[in-house]
Amino acid sequence: MFNPPDNTAPERLINARLPRWLLPAAWPATNGQPALADIRIAQGRIVGINPCINSAAADTYAWDLAGAVVLPALVEAHTHLDKTFTLPRMGTVEPGLLGAIAAMMHDRSSWTPQDVAQRAGQALQWAYRAGVSHLRTHCDWWEADSTPIAWKVLAELGDAWRDKVVVERVSLMPLHLFAERSTAKALAAKIAASGPGARMGGFVHTSNWNPAALRYLFEAAAGQELDVDLHMDEELNPAACGLATTAALVKALGFAGHVVCGHNCALAAQGDAQALATLDAVAQANITLITLPMTNLLLQDATTGRTPRQRGITLVKEAKSRGIPVLIATDNVQDPFCHVGSYDPLEAFAAGVLAGQLDAPFDAWSESLCRADWLRAGPATPPLQIGSAADLLIFKEASALSFPSRTHERVVLRQGQVIGRHHPESTA
Repeated sequence: MFNPPDNTAPERLINARLPRWLLPAAWPATNGQPALADIRIAQGRIVGINPCINSAAADTYAWDLAGAVVLPALVEAHTHLDKTFTLPRMGTVEPGLLGAIAAMMHDRSSWTPQDVAQRAGQALQWAYRAGVSHLRTHCDWWEADSTPIAWKVLAELGDAWRDKVVVERVSLMPLHLFAERSTAKALAAKIAASGPGARMGGFVHTSNWNPAALRYLFEAAAGQELDVDLHMDEELNPAACGLATTAALVKALGFAGHVVCGHNCALAAQGDAQALATLDAVAQANITLITLPMTNLLLQDATTGRTPRQRGITLVKEAKSRGIPVLIATDNVQDPFCHVGSYDPLEAFAAGVLAGQLDAPFDAWSESLCRADWLRAGPATPPLQIGSAADLLIFKEASALSFPSRTHERVVLRQGQVIGRHHPESTA
């Protein structure tokens, strides 16, 4: 097991096990496993990644990782910092998504800027210690004529944390707010004027389905050059058609911004012909999908005293096979939507590996934890390239075959500097 000798910034990492998705096709392999890597670091940047042929490193301060697995910094692609850590002050919460929404609406009436800042700040600290460098948070926005207090607080936190974590905000609005084209335009203008990192969002569900409103949302976002991030079909109703409609709208409108759709649980309740046709359209529309296995496993098919028969994970394998970018994220943490969580994306990843029966979690699926470029428009730019920041996680006790088991102990590097050597939630 690798143990760093001290907190001195290394200039070289030898015998590092990188995931196959991050390596070039010509990278050598032994017994079907990628050769270990030699990663060179200078002035906080990656200056070389090569197969580890010669382990001698007398001329540099080197760490011999002895085969320890290494990933780029993590992306927490879908969270709710405004809601987080509210569960302890709530009473009984009715099971299921709509029951959680009702409990949250009641609690939200007592929020203050100080309350939101304290809870969200704690969440960012946990995420940073876990190795997260990019975090996107949704923010409840239920009235068309006022801006929620959390929206400004999250913007201020994003500014305060900008040297540690990139924080993006998404306005989580019920679809009925976009029922009038003029209101949709006004909301988009307000979001665009609220500062950097803002995205347009919405809650799309059969309980509020309005295809015209969804069109107005996209038209308004296009007018302000805003990217869109939607809570999509978060239910096991086979009649849900939000994702299919979104893919059609993106194509029909020629929408130039980037589109992300989280949840997409209804795909798992639909027949193959319908679900796979939707995924074919999503692939053509260049939409990123996010699966939130922890929250969806807890919320979908939830009834008091009854073991769930249906599970909430979306069709991740079918999406990946079509070249659709798929991210795995935490979603809610210790609130009525999800009673557990720690802002360590690997916790959600582990749930997804089991629920989705994902093969080769480290070599193939760990990509879904590290691709911040899948949250924006433009060409694909995988992390850990020559010249990129040396933002790395070294998992001291994990192996590529058992991953994500034994991943709590990790060494986190930011720009080559050691920021943590313990359990993600540790403050030491």
